[in-house]
Amino acid sequence: MLSINNLTKVYKGSEKGIRNLTLDLAPGDICAFIGMNGAGKTTSIKSIVGIHRFDRGDIELDSVNIANNPQEFKQMIGYSPDTPVLYGNMTGYSYLELIGSIYQIDNETINEQLNTLLKKLNFGDAIHDLISTYSHGMKQRLVLISILMHNPKLIILDEPFVGLDPNATYFLQEEMKKRAAEGSIVLYSTHVLEVAEKLCNKVVMIHDGEVVVNDTMINLLSESSLGEKFRSITAHG
Repeated sequence: MLSINNLTKVYKGSEKGIRNLTLDLAPGDICAFIGMNGAGKTTSIKSIVGIHRFDRGDIELDSVNIANNPQEFKQMIGYSPDTPVLYGNMTGYSYLELIGSIYQIDNETINEQLNTLLKKLNFGDAIHDLISTYSHGMKQRLVLISILMHNPKLIILDEPFVGLDPNATYFLQEEMKKRAAEGSIVLYSTHVLEVAEKLCNKVVMIHDGEVVVNDTMINLLSESSLGEKFRSITAHG
């Protein structure tokens, strides 16, 4: 269970940030995290994964509080940011070995996971090239492999489809469903609302740093499409 209570992070000298985000997600949930640019989505995500210190609130995953046990909390998550930040002077394979060592994955498991994920994402021999030679899409695929290979309990994806080709996009959509069916929690920030409608069973919408929708996707779609709901909220500032 991911439990977020009254998460608040406001930047000094600004009104931007997130206020009083409360959210409970259970194993198997895929939650769409929706909002305009600057609404507070990335601030929320970076607080949840431990990049930002937050002003107040609690974040727990399987009863592990990120403030009290940050290392144990982070061992259970996988995070793909909106822009991949990698070590350009390493090969893709060396980077994945480094990530595997950080998560204390044994070599046999690393190789088993990599054989599957590299094939599914059609990486080929490029995995032995320097990351500095990769396109944005290849970097994004490398990040996805790095976060999936340790089977995280919580998968957080911030605009994950940007730069991915149709085959990689299909893989990720199917992988999100597969991981959720196996008991992972997926928090998925996106502007592609049509995909979110099909993939997600929960939806949280943020506007001007405040949560304006926190519901099941079925309940929301019984009233309107996700796009219609989004436009009705954001059209009024």
